Amino acid sequence: MSERLSTGDPAPDFTLPDSQGNPVSLSGYRGKHVVVYFYPAAGTPGCTKQACDFRDNLAELNGAGYQVLGISPDKPEKLAKFVEAEKLTFPLLSDPDKAVLTEWGAFGEKKNYGRIVQGVIRSTFVVDPDGRIAKALYNVRATGHVAKLLKDLAIS
Repeated sequence: MSERLSTGDPAPDFTLPDSQGNPVSLSGYRGKHVVVYFYPAAGTPGCTKQACDFRDNLAELNGAGYQVLGISPDKPEKLAKFVEAEKLTFPLLSDPDKAVLTEWGAFGEKKNYGRIVQGVIRSTFVVDPDGRIAKALYNVRATGHVAKLLKDLAIS
């Protein structure tokens, strides 16, 4: 299992393709607050709920100076369908080899229906303008997570 990130750690940089195949780098957001969240699969009920919660709260997050990036192992084509179907208005990035997921501690052993399996660990990170981890949240719930994040960030 990869090591987990903690508050104060440098956020590992990445460049991944978005739903249109365009490269997006975390370093391109330097100087801004960024919410980076990792989710298992586009189009599944929990991941759809979480993505729609981010979409529905994006104006508040952006208004408070936060950008949002979602990352999953899905290929850009699947992400494009998800973005279109749910009218998502923030970048979803593709990490099919799970290198970034692993580097951020968002891929590894987890419990699924009582069994231990290898998979995506639903996780959310807040990266500060200097590129450091301001918050590292592992094993978050798909439902209610964004509301809690807004409260933790004193946005709502």
